[in-house]
Amino acid sequence: MTGEQQDFSDFFYKSDDGLRLHARLYGGAADGRLPAIVCLPGLTRNARDFHHLALHLANDPTTPRLVVAFDYRGRGLSDYSPDPATYSVAVEARDIVTGLNELGVEQAQFIGTSRGGLIMHILAATNPDLMSAAVFNDVGPALEVEGLRQIRDYLDGSRTPKSFGEAVDIQRGIHGAAFPALRSEDWERFVRAIYRDESGVPVLDYDPKLVALFKAMTLEGPLPTLWEQFDLMAGIPMMVIRGENSRLLSVETVAEMERRHPGLIAITAAGQGHAPLLEMASHPETIGRFLRNAAKL
Repeated sequence: MTGEQQDFSDFFYKSDDGLRLHARLYGGAADGRLPAIVCLPGLTRNARDFHHLALHLANDPTTPRLVVAFDYRGRGLSDYSPDPATYSVAVEARDIVTGLNELGVEQAQFIGTSRGGLIMHILAATNPDLMSAAVFNDVGPALEVEGLRQIRDYLDGSRTPKSFGEAVDIQRGIHGAAFPALRSEDWERFVRAIYRDESGVPVLDYDPKLVALFKAMTLEGPLPTLWEQFDLMAGIPMMVIRGENSRLLSVETVAEMERRHPGLIAITAAGQGHAPLLEMASHPETIGRFLRNAAKL
């Protein structure tokens, strides 16, 4: 059992280079009066991360919406790429645009976790009219190298579990100190989002070549920033959610985001690290209210 309701449909489309890519669709068809909501996951994550949040947003009793949660190439139900060099934020941004074009979505509100937020910065430069509101989940235009090293280390050190119970133990051992807010049922849901079920055996749901690429990165010294792209979003409503124990997004970066974007709403996810589970606490209600207000609904 995955604990998921099948309250979504699977959408498949072709990338520019011929891969069969996947997204989950929650709610009805695109409606020009109600902006769609697009959910973009982290580096090795997939659309399942957004399941409970997407159900909440799509089934809002007053403003039900279309919610589109993407699997990037090499993750979830999307094809793995024969060329690992295409596992880049630039290519993934193009894939998102291709999928939205096929769905007839010309403008949407975006929620981006980690890598998803980096893709949003790229889209702000390449498709400036696409985003009408932005929610950044533990990501911003400047990232801390310590946080990326931490991600590299736990991806490199992941053991292969023989059962979902063992998978919970592994993930709790890796992330438990940063996520004291998670209860047993939260860890089980977290694990079901990371691993696919192959006859009861959990298997990490992404192309292993992603990890090889990430391990090859030189994580010495300051990282390049995306402040120029961030400033292109000055005209849209914005929220940033920072994990209280995050090592990737610093308090100082959030403060600079607030300085550059007056009106930005900054929230701390108590008892969570990188990246916060958005279905926890009152985050679904807070995000839903922000997106309704941003759309003036």
